[in-house]
Amino acid sequence: MDNSRIFKTPFASIYPLYIQKAEKKGRTKAELDVIIFWLTGYDQLTMQQQIDKKSDFQTFFAQAPRINPNVSMITGVICGYRVEEIEDELMQKIRYLDKLVDELAKGKAIEKILRK
Repeated sequence: MDNSRIFKTPFASIYPLYIQKAEKKGRTKAELDVIIFWLTGYDQLTMQQQIDKKSDFQTFFAQAPRINPNVSMITGVICGYRVEEIEDELMQKIRYLDKLVDELAKGKAIEKILRK
């Protein structure tokens, strides 16, 4: 599978889609940001810098301050693949983010999404 297209996709072009998905289900941008910050270690300022630079997913995750050590607790199926079995490290991080956004949109409590 050629993943180069998603790897080169600017995070800034997908972020509004994440917001739209969350808001359509009654969740907020602030809640979305909390889960992105939890996963990546970014804060509002540093994530906005990545958006302003139009960083692609590869750069977004490569420059992430700290991938949360509890990511191994994120399990389940996203886009037909079990996230815990994805071999490509970058694709797995992207799918972790997709999974968290899905959980948010499905109404799961933030504490559960953050594996607390």
